Amino acid sequence: MKLTGVEVREIRLPLVAPFRTSFSAQTARTALLLRAVGTDAEGWGECVAMADPRYSSEYAAACADVLRRFLVPALTGHEHLDAAAVAPALAPFRGHRMAKAALEMAVLDAELRSRDLPLARELGAVHDRVPCGVSVGIMGSVPELLDAVSDYLDAGYLRIKLKIEPGWDIEPVRAVRERFGDSLLLQVDANAAYTPADARHLARLDPFGLLLIEQPLDEEDILGHVQLAKSVETPVCLDESITSARAAAAAITLGACSIVNIKPGRVGGYLEARRIHDVCAAHGIPVWCGGMLETGLGRAANVALAALPGFTLPGDTSASDRYYRTDITEPFVLLDGHLPVPAGPGLGVAPVPAALEEFTVSTEWIPA
Repeated sequence: MKLTGVEVREIRLPLVAPFRTSFSAQTARTALLLRAVGTDAEGWGECVAMADPRYSSEYAAACADVLRRFLVPALTGHEHLDAAAVAPALAPFRGHRMAKAALEMAVLDAELRSRDLPLARELGAVHDRVPCGVSVGIMGSVPELLDAVSDYLDAGYLRIKLKIEPGWDIEPVRAVRERFGDSLLLQVDANAAYTPADARHLARLDPFGLLLIEQPLDEEDILGHVQLAKSVETPVCLDESITSARAAAAAITLGACSIVNIKPGRVGGYLEARRIHDVCAAHGIPVWCGGMLETGLGRAANVALAALPGFTLPGDTSASDRYYRTDITEPFVLLDGHLPVPAGPGLGVAPVPAALEEFTVSTEWIPA
C-alpha cells in the first residue's frame, strides 16, 4: 500500500487490581494505539512502552514524538509499502524499538487485511490455540499471594509466574510450592532486580523445581548471566537482554541463558520476533511469549506469535479479564487453560468503537 498517514491515539485503561513489579506499581495502562491508513487498506498497531521509562528507556510520550518527527515521515514515498520494508526504512534511526514495532505492526495488519491472510498463518503458526500462564505481581503479604494464585489456578491458568525482588523471593516461592505442590508449573521473574553478588542467594531457589528464573541481572550484564547460569541449577531465562536475533544468538552462544522470553515490542516487531524464534529453534532453545499488559490488539498478535512451533512453554498471554474489566476489543476468554488463535485477516480483531472512545485520552494525525 501507499501510506497516507498514521493516527496515534493515547488511551488509558484502568487495571482490575494494582500490578507491582520490582521496578514499578501500575494501577492503569497508558498505551499508544496506531492506525496506519493507506490508499486501499488500514491496520492497527499497539505500542507497549509504559508511561514512564522504568522497564526500558522508552516511554509513551517519547514514542509519540519519534513517530511524529522521524518514523512515520521515513515511510513517505514508498509506493508499495509492506511490513518487510518498514524495518529497513527505519534503520537509520537508532533504538526506539517499541515505537518501530508498533508502526510495523500497524502496516503488517493493513497488509494482511488487504491480502485476506491471518497474522498467525503469515508468521508460520502450527497451532489453533495456545496454553496460557499468568504473571502475579508482588503482593502485600504471603497469604494475599496464595489467595491470588489459588484464584488464577481455579480460573484455569496452566502456569504461574511470580514477580520477585530482594526481600520478596524465597519465602513467597516456598509458600506457593508448599501450598500447591510440585506439579504446579512455577517460574519467577526478577526484572533485573539482583546483582552478581546475589548468586548464592538465588541458588536457594533451586530446591523448588522452578521452570526458570527470568532476567535476574541487569539487561547489559550478559557475562554476569553467564556466571550465574553456572552457579544455579534453575534455568536462566533472558528477557530485557534479548533485543534482536543477533543478541539472542550471542547470549545463547556464551551460555547466558537456556530459555528466551520473546516480547515483540521489545525487539522491534513481530518479524524480528519470528527471527529470534528461528535462531532459538536452531539452537534447541525453548521460547515463550511475554506480555506487557497489552490490550486485545497486542494480545491477538502475541497469541498468533505464540502459536509458532518453538513456543513450547506457556506464555503471559492471559485472558483479557486478568487485567481489564473492559478491553478495547472483544475480550479474549480462557478455555481449558488456552486462548484461541485469531483466524480472521490481519490481527483478526479490531477495536470496539464505543470502548475505544471511552478510554481515549487524545488523538493525533501524522501525515506520511
